[in-house]
Amino acid sequence: MPSPIPVFDGHNDIVLKIAGAGADREKLWLHGEGAGHLDLPRMQAAGFAGGFFAVYIPSPEYEDLNALEARMDNPPYDFPLPALIDHKAAQPVAVEMLGHLLWMERVSRGRLRWCRTAGDIRAAMAAGVVAGVIHFEGAEALDQNLDALHLFHAMGLRSIGPVWSRPTIFGHGVPFRFPSTGDTGPGLTDAGRALVRECNALRIMLDLSHLNEQGFWDVAKLSDAPLVATHSNAHAVSASSRNLSDRQLRAIGDTGGMAGLNFATCFLREDGRESPDMTLDPVKRHIEHMLKLAGEDHVGLGSDYDGATTPKDIGGVEGLPVLIQAMREMDLGEALIEKIAHRNWLRLLERTWGA
Repeated sequence: MPSPIPVFDGHNDIVLKIAGAGADREKLWLHGEGAGHLDLPRMQAAGFAGGFFAVYIPSPEYEDLNALEARMDNPPYDFPLPALIDHKAAQPVAVEMLGHLLWMERVSRGRLRWCRTAGDIRAAMAAGVVAGVIHFEGAEALDQNLDALHLFHAMGLRSIGPVWSRPTIFGHGVPFRFPSTGDTGPGLTDAGRALVRECNALRIMLDLSHLNEQGFWDVAKLSDAPLVATHSNAHAVSASSRNLSDRQLRAIGDTGGMAGLNFATCFLREDGRESPDMTLDPVKRHIEHMLKLAGEDHVGLGSDYDGATTPKDIGGVEGLPVLIQAMREMDLGEALIEKIAHRNWLRLLERTWGA
C-alpha cells in the first residue's frame, strides 16, 4: 500500500478535548483510544503531517453541546451570539491551554514539534514529526493595548482569528445561522484595526473564518498579508453564515491567500443539517467551487477535527486517505491533490511569515 499523501491541516480543536480529559489526557493523546477525531498514533498512521492547533475560550452559553447539535440537525436555525468574554477572564484559560500544548509536545518524545517558521514545518515534516502551529481561535485573551499579543507571539503564537462566533473588542463573529449570509453586523472596531496592523508587523497570520463579512472586507482594506480563512467552505454550495461568498473566495485568491475546506457537516450539506449521514458528493462540490473561484494554489484543508461533526465516511483522522481518494475520483491529478493536502499551506505560510 502506498504511503499516504501528507496533510497539513488548517484547524483542529484537540486541545479543548485534552483540557477536558483531566487525568485521562495522556490516554487520549498518546495511546490511540479513539475517543475523539485526533490522537498522536492515528495522526501519524493517517499521514497527518501537521496543522494549526486552536486555543479556544468556551462560551458558557454553549455548555449543552448535545442540545445545540440537535437543533442544528433541524434547520432553519438561528442562535444568538454568545456574550463577549473579557480578557481578564480569557487570559488564564488561554495560558492553561498553552500549557496543555507544551505538555503534548513534551510527552510526544519527539513526535510533535511546535513550529514558528515555514522552515520549521518543512524540517519537521521531512523528519516524520508532526508539525504543530499555535493558533488563537478568537482574540479574547488580548486587551486593547495588545501587549499580550507580543507575549503570546514570543511563546509561539503564529495565527489568530480576531473573533470566534461571538463579539470581541476587535470585531463581530457570525452566528450559527442557516440559511444566512455572512453579512450579519458591523465590521472591525478601532481596536480591531490596530490588531490587524500589529499582526502584520509581527507577521502573525490573521484567520477570517468566523469574522462577519463586513469585518472580512475591513481586513482586506487594511492588511498587507494574504487573506486566509483556515476552515470555511463555499456559500454557493451550503448557505451557512460561516461559509464564504464567491466574492470573498475571489479576494482570497487575488491576494495569494488560502481557504481551508471545513469537514463540519453543517457547513458542507446543502440542507445545513448536522447529521453525519451523508455522501462525500457535497465535499466534492465545495472543493470544485473553491478551486474555481479562489484558484488551485489557494485551497487547502481545514478539518475542524474535534470541534465538529464530520461525514461518516471521513470520521476522524483515519478518514484522511478516504478524502484523498475522493479527490482522486474527481480526476484532480496527484499534483493538485498534493497542493490541496499540504503544498498550498506551506507556500502561504512562507509568504505570510517568511521562509
